[in-house]
Amino acid sequence: MANIILLGPPAAGKGTQAKRLVDSRGMVQLSTGDMLREAKTSGTEMGKRVAAVMDRGELVTDEIVIGLIEEKLEQGAAGGFIFDGFPRTLKQADALADLLAKKGLGLDAVIELVVDDAALVGRVAKRAEEARAAGQPVRKDDTPEVLEERLRAYYKNTAALVGYYWAKKDLRQIDGMADMDTVSAAIANILDKA
Repeated sequence: MANIILLGPPAAGKGTQAKRLVDSRGMVQLSTGDMLREAKTSGTEMGKRVAAVMDRGELVTDEIVIGLIEEKLEQGAAGGFIFDGFPRTLKQADALADLLAKKGLGLDAVIELVVDDAALVGRVAKRAEEARAAGQPVRKDDTPEVLEERLRAYYKNTAALVGYYWAKKDLRQIDGMADMDTVSAAIANILDKA
């Protein structure tokens, strides 16, 4: 069992790699976006709080996100947890560390997918072009302009986490521009040593 954080900008391949870990190692992916959408329709007390905040068009508080993560941790995971999209700030990183300690858990690795931003923008543009050519819908965030905006937001809000986890000796960096199988093998190597 391993608990990890996947760090990297939008379109770096975190979702793809998380899905592979879920399939190959029985890990549970904790994606904040997915958890918020699930909670909103769950009818639970926490779900009602999430729905009220989202219906007002406001950002969900760290307290609510930590509460959702705590609920998922209590359900357990034989293969461990993948934190995807959380933490995004130093405050959230501290809250996650406190929550894991409270549950008697820890982080085994923080894996950063290091990418070339210009190549990433090109990758997204190509993906959108291929979708159009195949007559498939293009995701609204699959445009160079939207990705560039998302990259700016990522670096503004999340870049400090790289230093934070490096100082704690938890950070492992891998080449996120490599092909999917090479990235998967590098992640597996890190987990096998954890």
